[in-house]
Amino acid sequence: MKELRIGVVGAGHLGRYHIQKYRQIPGCLVVGVADVLEQSARSAAEGDLCEIFTDYRKLAGKIDAVSIAVPTARHHEVASFFLAAGVDVLVEKPIAVTLAEADELIALAEARELILQVGFVERFNPAILALGEVIGEPLFIESHRLHPFFERGTDVDVILDLMVHDLDIIIHFVNSPVTSVEAVGVSVLSDKVDIANARLTFSSGCVANITASRVTGKLLQKTRFFGVEGYHAVDFSKRTLVSLGRKVDAAGKIEIIENPVEIKAIDPLEEEIKAFVRSAADRTPPPVSGKDGRAALALALRINEAIDHSRRRSVMGTKLVPAVAGGLAGEGQAPP
Repeated sequence: MKELRIGVVGAGHLGRYHIQKYRQIPGCLVVGVADVLEQSARSAAEGDLCEIFTDYRKLAGKIDAVSIAVPTARHHEVASFFLAAGVDVLVEKPIAVTLAEADELIALAEARELILQVGFVERFNPAILALGEVIGEPLFIESHRLHPFFERGTDVDVILDLMVHDLDIIIHFVNSPVTSVEAVGVSVLSDKVDIANARLTFSSGCVANITASRVTGKLLQKTRFFGVEGYHAVDFSKRTLVSLGRKVDAAGKIEIIENPVEIKAIDPLEEEIKAFVRSAADRTPPPVSGKDGRAALALALRINEAIDHSRRRSVMGTKLVPAVAGGLAGEGQAPP
């Protein structure tokens, strides 16, 4: 493999990890780091011989591939610049803010035959990789992604910040169109939705109940998949998988068995970046494409629309029938 010249745009928390991982991959050379704060870029480079920029556009012509770890609102601006310049792009999730932006990035990559990979790091979680070997057709999914509050990431709501990871995983394994979306969400510590719950129904009949929060005391990242073939519980933070199936003995009796699964000791971000490097070097499609990123974004936006609709109904119900709404809510039922 010829030497791949790498640039990293965004030298914050995640960008620094990207730089570290690239340095560990043979054939990769980080030649430039860009951040609006020069000191952040210099600190992330850690005295390496790469160039430091406060204007990411100065990387053009110097690199073959780029990692983009800037705030979501700037994903389209930065990614479109590099795609137009003929550079392969790994952009952190979500792919963009709007579907129009996502479509433009996908079209640019396709027109120029460039790699556009979206940074859904949980796709490379060893528990998810093992799940792919045993999962059948899911019928019901229960997902919780609960985090303590951090300022980082609050440029978007919790759906685009955290839940979008689980949306991508669920879309990937269910592989069926979404027919209905119900959702509620509230703002707690930011001016955007910080806690959200969504109930999705797929044309296959599968139902997914997904909760995301960034204002909880402890970290919880678990998803459970239920189906006729078995039950599978993924703990993303511990990178573990419990997989149960069924077995019919000689007498025709059905018993529950634990499926043998192999959880490899791998680092998800390192695997994600290795996959991007392989795609860039071999000119092969990335494992998490721009279209995958668009699908997760489209569903996230549908959930946000459902939350807005739920809020409007709640406000109207409170204004029009406060006594009835209050009474029903007190009995544990939803207001009409």
